This record gives sequence, structure tokens and C-alpha cells, in this order.
Amino acid sequence: MQKFNSTGTHSDTLPRDAELQLRLADGGGAGDGMENGGGKRFPSGSEEESSFCTKSKMLVVLDLLCLIVASIPFFACELKTVTPYERGFFCGDPSITYPAVKSEAIPDVLLITAGIAITGLTIALGECYRVRYRGAHSRAFVRNCYVSCLYKELGSFLFGCCVGQSLTNMAKLSVGRLRPNFLDVCDITYASINCTTGSYVSTVTCPQPKVKMVEEARKSFFSGHASFAMYTMLYLAFYLQARLSWRGARLLRPLIQFLLVTIAIYTGLSRISENRHHPTDVLTGFIQGGLTAYWVAFYISSMFKPCARPDLSPTSMSLESPLSSQQTVC
Repeated sequence: MQKFNSTGTHSDTLPRDAELQLRLADGGGAGDGMENGGGKRFPSGSEEESSFCTKSKMLVVLDLLCLIVASIPFFACELKTVTPYERGFFCGDPSITYPAVKSEAIPDVLLITAGIAITGLTIALGECYRVRYRGAHSRAFVRNCYVSCLYKELGSFLFGCCVGQSLTNMAKLSVGRLRPNFLDVCDITYASINCTTGSYVSTVTCPQPKVKMVEEARKSFFSGHASFAMYTMLYLAFYLQARLSWRGARLLRPLIQFLLVTIAIYTGLSRISENRHHPTDVLTGFIQGGLTAYWVAFYISSMFKPCARPDLSPTSMSLESPLSSQQTVC
């Protein structure tokens, strides 16, 4: 009798344990965010994915906000909301007596359009080739791999454009160095203002009715054409160094890079021959554009950075934005 009771109790306990384990398995496997025995609620798979997408979208908004903030000084100068510093000059200074040349070898519209279009189109084709034929993919929340890779590379490039041109315009407005053709644009001569050779003229009234032309004549340092051309062309040269891996023609990539840098140098030198900038303005623009291109290519873009580890899970990448280089898996 005693044996029967113990057997019966054991046989009655087994179904209860099995039922309890089945309930726990159903509750945890369903992923519906049910509570455990201690009352702690586990997030479901859909909740984790929704939280990951929300954080990633917020980081995209943050990227766009950073892009806008970096471009504020550039637009402040281009929209003429801030006037340049009115620097004086020494009477008899020959560096500002050059004639004004109306025509430009490379106008502003051509410079900006060609620089962004050539570099942007090359990046678009390069990323398309990587995704289509090299098997590149990304861990970003954007499902389309090409859109994600293109966003990261183009976003880095455009951010560098905004930073470089904002620095250029800040220098133009704060320094106010006179262009080589200042006297001609201002429509004055040293004889007309009756100054003593060697004396410093702090202020001058220009008969030129076009005030905007006089303001532009005070924005010599440093050359925006030189800095923008060097940034875009050198950044493209860096991109080709990282992405163009065809070993069939050993000298093809260096030749293309040489031509790109030559275009940038010609752009800057043309500003000297047109009497719009001093040689030191162009040299400083080259240095600033080159440093910006190097900074963006090696420290912001993912071109020269190691690929992300494949063992990283999407949840471990939740604090990374699509611009993060650590999301690219090669």
C-alpha cells in the first residue's frame, strides 16, 4: 500500500513538471514579452527590432543636424548676411593695383557642380560595384545595402564639403584681406585719394555703386576655389586608392589620381592669373582642402578603416548610425 502511494505520487508529479516546462517554453519561445517567475518582463523580438530602428532613425536625424550646423557659416557668407572685415591698406602697395578681369576660367557654379557631380557619381558607381560584385553589405537598419553604403560614403563627403567651405568663408569674413584687383573694383587710385606713399589708409569710400562687388573684393584670404577643388579632387583620389583594386594596369590608378590633383592645382592657379587671389591665398587654400580631405577620408569615412567583426549582433550595433564605419562588413 505504501509502495503504491509513493509510485502514484511520483507518477502524478511527472505530468505536472512536464506541463510546467511546456508552459515556460511556450511563454519564452513565443517572444511576446511575458514575465518570468520573478515578475521580470523580457522584451520580445519585435520590441527589440522596433527599439533598434527608432534609435537608428534618431541617429540619422542627428547626422542631418550635424550637416546643417557645419554648413551655417558657409550659407551665412553666401547669402550676404555677414559683411567682411574692412581692412585698410598702405598707400602705394602694388599688390592691390592689378586690373579686374571680368571673365573666369572656372566660375563658382562650374566649380561646385563639377566637384560634387564627379566625386558623387564616382562614389555612386563604386559603391554599386562593391555591393553587386564584391559582396559588401552593412549592418545598418536600412534594408537596402546599396542605399546604406551610399549614404555613409556620400554623407562623409558632403560633410567634408560643408566643413571645408565653412572654414574658408569664416576666414574670408574675419580677415578681410584685399584682393589684387581691389583698387580697380573700388574705382579709385592712390592719386585720387591723395594719400602719402607708405602711410596707412584705414578707411576709404569707393565710388563703385555696386556694394556687393566691393565686399567681394575684401574676401581674398583664402581661396575658396583652391580649397574646394583640392578637397573634392584629393578626396576622390583617396577613394580610388581604397576602392579601385584592379591590378591589371599598374599605372592606371596613379595616372587618374595625378590628373585629379592637376585639375585642382590648375583651378587654384587660374585665380592668381585672373588677379582674384594672392599666391599665399591659393597656397593656404590647397593646404586647407588637402587636410580636410585627409581628415574625412581617414577618420570619418569607412574607406581605410578595418571591416566590422562578423560576430557582432544587430543589438550590439544599436548605438551606431548609418554613417558609422564600424557597420560595414566586407
